[in-house]
Amino acid sequence: MVAEFDGFEISPIHGGDAWKICDLCVANTDRFKRYFPKTIEQNLNPTLSQFFVEKKVKQFKDKEEFLFTLKHSETRELAGLIYIKELDWDKKQGEFAYCIGYTFEGKGLTSNAVNALSKHAFNDLGLETLQIISHKDNLGSVKVATNNNFKWQKTLINEFTPPSEQPLDMELYELYK
Repeated sequence: MVAEFDGFEISPIHGGDAWKICDLCVANTDRFKRYFPKTIEQNLNPTLSQFFVEKKVKQFKDKEEFLFTLKHSETRELAGLIYIKELDWDKKQGEFAYCIGYTFEGKGLTSNAVNALSKHAFNDLGLETLQIISHKDNLGSVKVATNNNFKWQKTLINEFTPPSEQPLDMELYELYK
């Protein structure tokens, strides 16, 4: 476990997470499909989720990408996923991506998780710059960035293309050690 707060805990992904990730993705497909299409397509059933988890555990060990789970400490229910991805070890930089289940939305859990993982990234992983890239209309994500003192840097033109949509301009926020 990396951190705990308000009855929730953040842990690195592990082999036993496949069923819970599958359940989270299937239950939240409509919420996640625009900004997490690859995560959804890799977790449509338990078999795919097992492959997904094995790949993410290996990437975690190899320091290519870090995927953390946010779980309720008592019930063990998976509330959300938090990635530290797009790692550039030369620049000591990484990017957050996160999704939270609809039953846990609006409780500040993602903001608290990003806060705890920012400290972990700076103090334990050796990163010095953290990024959040969000669409301006994704108010929950923008709020996570601003709640954690990430500062708006610039608009990234045509940065992300959701499935069956035109490319979107995205907002870049950064936090420095």
